[in-house]
Amino acid sequence: MPSKRLSALFAAPLLFLGGCQTISQLGDHTAATLGLADDVPKSYTNSAVSEAVRSGIAVADEPLAAQAGAAALASYGSAADAVTAMFFVLSATYPVAGGLGGGGICLVRDTSGQVTEFDFLARAPRAGGTYAVPGAVKGFAAMQKQFGALPWQRVVSPGEAYAATGFPISQALSARLSQAQNVVRLDAGLAAEFLDESGQPRAAGSETKNLPLGDTLGQIRLDGADGFYKGAVAARIASYTAAQGGTVGMDDLAATAVQQGAARSRGTGNFVTWLPGGRTGAGAFSASLLNNLSSQLAASRDPGIATSSAVRASLAAFGVGALPQDLGSTGFAAVDANGQAASCAVTLNGPFGAGRTVPGVGVQLAATPSGPGGLANAFLTPVIATGSDNGVLAGAGSGGPNGTAAALYAVLEAAGGRQLGKRGDLRGTGAAPYDTVNMISCDSQACVALSDPGAHGAGVTAEASANR
Repeated sequence: MPSKRLSALFAAPLLFLGGCQTISQLGDHTAATLGLADDVPKSYTNSAVSEAVRSGIAVADEPLAAQAGAAALASYGSAADAVTAMFFVLSATYPVAGGLGGGGICLVRDTSGQVTEFDFLARAPRAGGTYAVPGAVKGFAAMQKQFGALPWQRVVSPGEAYAATGFPISQALSARLSQAQNVVRLDAGLAAEFLDESGQPRAAGSETKNLPLGDTLGQIRLDGADGFYKGAVAARIASYTAAQGGTVGMDDLAATAVQQGAARSRGTGNFVTWLPGGRTGAGAFSASLLNNLSSQLAASRDPGIATSSAVRASLAAFGVGALPQDLGSTGFAAVDANGQAASCAVTLNGPFGAGRTVPGVGVQLAATPSGPGGLANAFLTPVIATGSDNGVLAGAGSGGPNGTAAALYAVLEAAGGRQLGKRGDLRGTGAAPYDTVNMISCDSQACVALSDPGAHGAGVTAEASANR
């Protein structure tokens, strides 16, 4: 029987730094794949006036996703466009942790400095069951509609292209495939995509594809969120889960909603920090951990000891004992040339979610949040912090309490006046690639992407010239 504190976590409404690339270095093939060939308009913008040079930066656990984010920024997209493009690419290239069947939390800081939170965690169906009702597609659609500058089709199409035409398995995905191979072997769709002829996980660099997912993303590109939550895709999901003893019905999918509101803010040294609000388990846990981490760092000169002690104290406060090694989560962020920042953390509540692919749709549904994997929701920690000197820190910890701790440690370090300028300045989680932290650190002149030093992620910069 879970403790009352643990239950609260469920019940709360719920290229490396040295190798950063400009988008011009990604090559003609990649540019064409992402919809950036010379015959594609590159001047979408909210403003009628184009600047001579616009730049931005994106960071993610999976390099192809980071490249897609940078491509959106290079096309005069906003940070919200970039993280949306990254999510849809992750659904193809990193489905162990990011997928259409899951949910998450995003924060967006607009150019006025206001930070808005979008909560779209996967929820348990009304009638219970093994599978969760997905929230991610509707969440990213709502965020991109409000804060995006590019057409919706432009941010969905990179993921669609990778799913339909194929992509090379990254080192990031390969590392998690090797640990999740027993899950992969139990599902025909996953096995066909990620196991070789000998039944072993495909090696990094080998190509694979998911044609049904490409079709599903095509429906989302054409019809928006309705292409997923209504019509043929929704009917297939409902039919499959019913046949498998699940209960994700058409009514569950149609009733999916996004909670939106002001993020929780608090002063931290010279910074103001925004975190998920108290209506989510993530908000409750991150607030507890930030308090404990601040106290422990004040009492100990050893950041490792302080961080470990703070994590143990917060876990104990919520009655959390043992945790699964892989909660199926990932985090990513972007900052655009106009100063908009967006950070997101998403989860499937386990590697590849419930470990079953919906036939004809290519989607892995998240595991129900009422199971052990549901604790993943408590450790989704998108964060945005701004300093009095125009400094900005945007990123996310995900995958477990260590990811949350690493993200909050970065905030406290920056708030204390430390410059976070190279990848090694970011404290690793010690549990990568399952728990990771990815951050973007900006001063008044430039931004740098800091991917988790223990993982295989990427930070990619983008520059776009004036309209041609």
